Amino acid sequence: MMDLFDRLKPENTPLGRFSKVDNGYYTFPKLEGELSSRMMFNGKERILWSLNNYLGLANHPEVRKVDAEAARDWGLAYPMGSRMMSGNSSNHHLLEDQISDFMQKEATVLLNFGYQGICSAIDAIVSRKDAVIYDAESHACIMDGIKMTMGKRFSFKHNDMESLEKSLQKATAHCETTGGGILVITEGVFSMAGDQGKIKEIVHLKQKYTFRLMVDDAHGFGVMGKTGMGIGEHQGVQDEIDLYFATFAKSMASIGAYISSTKEVVGFLKYSIRSQIFAKSVPMPIVVGAMKRLDMLRNMPELREKLWANVDRLQSGLRDRGFDLGNTNSPVTAVMLHGSVDEAAKLVWDLRENYLIFCTVVLYPVIPKGNILLRLIPTAMHSNEDIDETLEAFAAIAAKLKDGTYKQMPQVVAEE
Repeated sequence: MMDLFDRLKPENTPLGRFSKVDNGYYTFPKLEGELSSRMMFNGKERILWSLNNYLGLANHPEVRKVDAEAARDWGLAYPMGSRMMSGNSSNHHLLEDQISDFMQKEATVLLNFGYQGICSAIDAIVSRKDAVIYDAESHACIMDGIKMTMGKRFSFKHNDMESLEKSLQKATAHCETTGGGILVITEGVFSMAGDQGKIKEIVHLKQKYTFRLMVDDAHGFGVMGKTGMGIGEHQGVQDEIDLYFATFAKSMASIGAYISSTKEVVGFLKYSIRSQIFAKSVPMPIVVGAMKRLDMLRNMPELREKLWANVDRLQSGLRDRGFDLGNTNSPVTAVMLHGSVDEAAKLVWDLRENYLIFCTVVLYPVIPKGNILLRLIPTAMHSNEDIDETLEAFAAIAAKLKDGTYKQMPQVVAEE
């Protein structure tokens, strides 16, 4: 027998094994200064590509003003308690109504956090008699929610409709025996690779199978579609999404989330989502700030137009220089390179220290061994100068990776 704590060490985790040399640099970096396309890191200004601040609202003066006034008027504590018991308010209901109106859904329930909210919602929806089918590359919050359920679980290969149909056949046979129902879960925009979920094709399968569809559109809400409604609007199937989930943490640059559906289903969720029943309600400044952000998202299309202009300039520039961006058809820009973990560490160090570019690096075990994924998130904040400097930097580091510079380069050890 062992002491439980003997195993609980950073080096025993897939990413924490590098903690002794990369803490504060490759992991848990400290970005300082005003939220912008350029921030301070390690004493130098860097062009920043790692903030999900799609519409540039994080530091918008109108948003800052409303946030400050709401904090002054309400404080961060009000309302106290869970929504069901003592944490309700007219503003919470008003925000839900505004979201429902925008999303063209009957009703909406606010969630204090996106990750725990969708986990708990999946657990509440899927009973032991039911079946849940999910895209194999779904976000961790979906995976964790599925682990919590008592229902039968089936996965399908990423965006593979033939694989989904096979799972639907198995789930249908299961539910015909148990008397349960089927929930299919996918994403509107997949956060790592940037490709869209095949929502329209999944919806088409409703003609052959009986199931309900839940879409996590955290990276699509505010970004996709003519008005920013999200992936349903973009693909023309908003009415067929039965449970629409999105967060305030991306295009609205805040915190919190919501689920929109029918009045009956939302009523059920309000009495069933344990992460909301047994946790504090969304604080009033967040609610008031979210209403301001939603108003700007709806009525300032120039923000989304600027975002997409930057997306097109960045992605076309990278493709013109021979970079592999996979199947992205969203702002998420994943640049796939090939090299070892050691080469990746040196490449990222070079990118940050010599070219002053800061972006997220993703390595094994998140992606296959031997690959390096540099993930860039363009926003409405970025300038043409930011993009052009980044394109030049990427061309330079790709050449170095190809000619073996990073293999010959001395070991890089980040400062603690």
